[in-house]
Amino acid sequence: MEDSKYQITFLPLFYEDLDKIMDYIIHKLNNEIAAKNLLDKIEREIEVRANSSAQYEKYKSSKNRKMIYYRIYVNNYTIFYTIKDKTMEVRRILYSRRNFKKLI
Repeated sequence: MEDSKYQITFLPLFYEDLDKIMDYIIHKLNNEIAAKNLLDKIEREIEVRANSSAQYEKYKSSKNRKMIYYRIYVNNYTIFYTIKDKTMEVRRILYSRRNFKKLI
């Protein structure tokens, strides 16, 4: 049987978003344990999606896009990714109550 796992890549913007989130939790909320737990959960959820990335919820964008955006919910955050061939490109992670129309 063919391996269906997608290769995972990350955009620099995803890392920028993640750095801001981690900085906020560690320095503003003064909670390193919560930051580590969130990071572990983010990594796990992305790995799970890499097994069948196209089977998950699509993000209905108001913009006309060449690629479909998918999303992953992790606690109060939403991770956005696209799929091209056998690559899952993780693009953003945003606080779930933000206005995605302006950011995605």
